[in-house]
Amino acid sequence: MKILLIFFIFSSHFSFGQNMEKHLWKNRVLLISTSDENSQELEKQFAILEKHPKELLERKIIIYSFTKKSYKLNFDNNWKKSEELFSSFIPKKDVFTIRLIGLDGGIKLEQNRVLSSEKLFTVIDGMPMRKNEIRKNNQ
Repeated sequence: MKILLIFFIFSSHFSFGQNMEKHLWKNRVLLISTSDENSQELEKQFAILEKHPKELLERKIIIYSFTKKSYKLNFDNNWKKSEELFSSFIPKKDVFTIRLIGLDGGIKLEQNRVLSSEKLFTVIDGMPMRKNEIRKNNQ
């Protein structure tokens, strides 16, 4: 049921729904909601993530950061106007929130503080599909 809900959100609520839908079964999506494009938590989170481009790529991670009125993809500095991510995921008001969406569209992790790269990679590497990816890459 949860997977269907996430798929429904991906496919119907985003103005750029095709972009989110295309991630299903191809990318893990890290959603970062914040009250302000210049929040300290967001800056800290990106400082952590920017140190690991190879690891993010290996794990097929796409990052969407969003506020109530804008969003950006990955490490792009340009925020685009849109309220769709915010209204689709309805984060708690003015709270920094991180959600990791798996390849299957399910929520794999959710927290309200900066996420360490170690925790992110440990959660992902413990997923059955990631274990299969690692096995295939080691053959």
